[in-house]
Amino acid sequence: MESIKVVVERSRDVQTHIDKVREVAKWMAYEDLPMPDYALPFGAGENDPDWIMDYILTTVCADTAFTDFSTHEKFAVNYAGREWADSDALFACVKRALDEGLPFLDGAFLAELTRPQMENIFAANIELPMLDEKMQILREVGAVLAERYGGRFHNFIPSCSTRLYDSGNGLVERLAKEFLRFNDLSDYDGSTIKFYKLAQLALWFLYLSLKSSGQFQIDDLNRMTAFADYIVPAAMRLLSITTYSEPLEKAVQTHQLIARDSDWEIEVRAHCIYASALLAQEINRIRPRDRQIVVPQIDFRLWSHYHTTWWPHHLTKTIMY
Repeated sequence: MESIKVVVERSRDVQTHIDKVREVAKWMAYEDLPMPDYALPFGAGENDPDWIMDYILTTVCADTAFTDFSTHEKFAVNYAGREWADSDALFACVKRALDEGLPFLDGAFLAELTRPQMENIFAANIELPMLDEKMQILREVGAVLAERYGGRFHNFIPSCSTRLYDSGNGLVERLAKEFLRFNDLSDYDGSTIKFYKLAQLALWFLYLSLKSSGQFQIDDLNRMTAFADYIVPAAMRLLSITTYSEPLEKAVQTHQLIARDSDWEIEVRAHCIYASALLAQEINRIRPRDRQIVVPQIDFRLWSHYHTTWWPHHLTKTIMY
């Protein structure tokens, strides 16, 4: 949150409207807005916290870019009797590979992944967008896991603080430092902007999956932001909480690629975080003390309603979200 202030103050093409934040809060505050009931897909490993950590953290490494950049078709797969789309489809593909006996959660296996293996693991309606880039990510992550943590993420988690940020030993800080795929930074007018979308999302999934068993905790959950991606910014536009300049809006509506680390992309993501935080704050002003929420609950409310919408979102070719 601290790092995005400079973007919000200097934005030229994205604006957040406080009056609209308050207007939406006045009705959204009366929705249930529960902690998502995140059950691991497909019914395996729920009683094994080590398996859960490995499955979530390994799969999230490739949890990016599910819309084909040419056809705009979304990645989807049939598994376990139904169709899964976007991120859910990725998790389904990994579970399918595990069903078939592939040791996808092991660092040594990941470090040697080949393109034919990737094509087989993620076989779906379309080729997984950015397949080659994701293969390289998984190889690099696998090499670190094999070298330092016995090949498994469940050996990494206990080596960190139980806080997201803790003088360099926090969960987010360690993920970003040791696994470069999580080091989600951009430069804006000479300032370093920290988004950490996938690092936070992975830890949020772990928290939802393991909090009831006491096997994983986050002591500073209030510091978790929205997960700045494609979908939540689109939802914010639909709610008129944010608006874009005419050139940027035209680029989104006509499916033009917006460059990674461009001012447009950084402003879209920063205002997603900023607007989500304001919305959570305004909702908490209205709700009673025993119904207070954290920002990821707002993120989930928006993502779950709009992740399959036909409404166009910005398109940026990036491994970060």
